[in-house]
Amino acid sequence: MNVQKGRLDGILILTPRVFADERGWFKETYQAPRYAEFAIPALPQHNVSLSKKGVIRGLHFQREPHAQGKLVQVLSGSVWDVVVDIREGSPTFGEWESFEVSAANHVQIWVPPGFAHGFQACEDDTVFHYACSALYNPAAEGALHVHSPRLALPWPLGDAAAIVNMKDAAAPAFLG
Repeated sequence: MNVQKGRLDGILILTPRVFADERGWFKETYQAPRYAEFAIPALPQHNVSLSKKGVIRGLHFQREPHAQGKLVQVLSGSVWDVVVDIREGSPTFGEWESFEVSAANHVQIWVPPGFAHGFQACEDDTVFHYACSALYNPAAEGALHVHSPRLALPWPLGDAAAIVNMKDAAAPAFLG
């Protein structure tokens, strides 16, 4: 497995080994002892979403004491994935980093607790997998508006193509 550090502290870009032959391919997407070597904890909750092209999901996070880290990957299609450092006191507080994550490139992103996370589906029928380090707690749920002026995120398909649900559209802007 190839592991690289992101620009923001704690973010990891992981590319598992892919074993391909005439039948297709195989890859290991998570093994607790191996991922623990990179400080990725056990992942007790797994979620999958299906999105059509243009859908923006996020920017979501869980507040302490229920903060979640997320190991994310795309099973079909592609996304523009974004993380925002919301750790008060962090030297990169309010900064964001983005990644192309697709079924074709096999990239996984480790998003530790203390980051808001979101993505825009760049293809129809994009299947996104989130493995979380803590169980979802509705009382700890948080979100930032995907068009927060302070962040000025350059969603790749533009505002005209963006599909945002009502709950995310009502989220507060990041003021930093």
